[in-house]
Amino acid sequence: MADQRRQTLTVAERFLPDQPGRRRADGATLVSLFLLALLIIPARLVLSFVPMTLPPALVVALLLGVFWVSGQMVDNVGMGKGRNLVRTAVALYLASQLATYGVATRRWLPTDELTVADSSIIRITSMIAVAVFVCDAVRTKERLDRVLKLLLACAAVIAFVGLVQFGLGVDLASYVSLPGLRVQDNGYSAMEARSIFRRPTGTTNHPIEFGLVCAMAVPLGVHYVFKARDDGTPHVRWFACLALVGLGALLSLSRTALLCMAVGAVIMIIALPRPRKIATAVVGGGCFLGATLVVPGLFGTLRGMFSNIEDDPSVKARTADYEAAWEQIDLNPLLGRGFGTYLPTKYTILDNQFLLTMIENGYLGLFALIGMFLAAAFAAIRVRMISRDEQLRSLASALVAAVISGGIASVTFDLLGFGVATGLVFTMLGASGALLRVATEQRRRAPAEPATQDA
Repeated sequence: MADQRRQTLTVAERFLPDQPGRRRADGATLVSLFLLALLIIPARLVLSFVPMTLPPALVVALLLGVFWVSGQMVDNVGMGKGRNLVRTAVALYLASQLATYGVATRRWLPTDELTVADSSIIRITSMIAVAVFVCDAVRTKERLDRVLKLLLACAAVIAFVGLVQFGLGVDLASYVSLPGLRVQDNGYSAMEARSIFRRPTGTTNHPIEFGLVCAMAVPLGVHYVFKARDDGTPHVRWFACLALVGLGALLSLSRTALLCMAVGAVIMIIALPRPRKIATAVVGGGCFLGATLVVPGLFGTLRGMFSNIEDDPSVKARTADYEAAWEQIDLNPLLGRGFGTYLPTKYTILDNQFLLTMIENGYLGLFALIGMFLAAAFAAIRVRMISRDEQLRSLASALVAAVISGGIASVTFDLLGFGVATGLVFTMLGASGALLRVATEQRRRAPAEPATQDA
C-alpha cells in the first residue's frame, strides 16, 4: 500500500506547478505541442486516413479537451479550478454553439450543409477546448512565458517562409511532406498577387490569415524584447522575431493585418513607460521606412490600398452581398441557420465574421462571440490593475493588443473559417485567462510573504 501511494505521489508531482524541478510534462507542454502542430505544419496538410478534413492541430486540440475534462475530475494534476472570467465567456459561447447546432439539425438541412455543420461543431468545440485548457492548465508566469515565446518563435518561422515566398517566389511549405498526411486543396493559391507583388501565405491558407498571425505576434515581440533587456539576457533573437513578424504583416499586403498591427502598436505605446514609448515609436517607424525603401513600390501599394478604398474591387465585393446577408439573418434571427452552413461555394463569401455569425448563430451567437473578446481583454486589463509585477503588466498589455486585433479582424475577415487564425485567437483568449489566474494567485500570496519573513 505504501509503495502504491508513493507511486501515485510521484506521478502527481510530475504535473504539479509547484514542483518545477521534478516536472516532466505539464499543461504548457501540451499547449506547446498544439502550437507546433498549428503553426509549423502547413495548413494544407490533413490526415490521410480519415474521410473528413482533419488537420493534426485539430486532433491535438480534441485531446486537450479530453485532458481538461479529466483534470477537472481530480485534484492532483495541477489543473486550475474555480471561476474565471474568460472561461465563463468561452462556456457561454459553447452553449450558443450547441444550441444553434441542436436547432439547425432538428430541422431539415441539405446534405452538404448538414455534413459541414457536423464537422464545424467538432472544429469549434476543439478550439474552445484549447482556450479553456490554456486558461486552466498553464498555472505559472514562467510556463505561460514558455508558451507565448514558442508562439512568437513559430510566428517568426511562418513570417520567414512568407518572406521567401514574397521575395523569391519559392514556397518552402510545399516541400514539407509528413507520413500519414495528405495535401488538401482549399481553393486558394499559395502566392496570390496584388499590384506588382506576390502575396505570401507562409504555412497558412491565405494571405489575410498570414498577415493576421504576424500582426497578432507583434505585441508579444515588443514585450519579450523589453523583458530580455530587463532580465539581462540576450535580446537579439527576440528582436529578430519581432522584425520578422512585423515585416511579414507589412508584406502580406492585407488591410486587416495593417489595421491590426496599427491598433496593437497604439495599445502598446499607450501602456509602455515613457522611455519605451519613444523607443517603440522610433524603431517601428524606422522599420516601416526601411521596408518601403528596400522594396520599391511598396509604399505606393500600401497607400493605394487605403486612399482609394471606396473604389477598390475587393471592398466592393465584400459589401455587395450585405443585403442578401440581412435577408438570411431575418429568417433565423435568434440562433441562426447553423454554424458552417452558409457555404461560400453555394451562397457567397462574406469577409466579415460578425455578419457571418449573425447568419449562422444568430444574435445570441454574435453576443457570445463579442463577449469572449471583451472578457479576454478585460481579464488582461484587470491584470494591469491588480499586479505590481511590471513584466506581468507588460505581458497583459501585449495580450490586450493581440485579443483586440483578433476582434478587429472579425470585422474585415471571416476569421472562424481559417484554422490557423482561429487556433491562434483561442490560444490568446485562454492565455488572457491564465494570466489573470497567475496575477490573482500572486496577489493572494503577497500579504502572506512579509508575515512569513517576519516569523
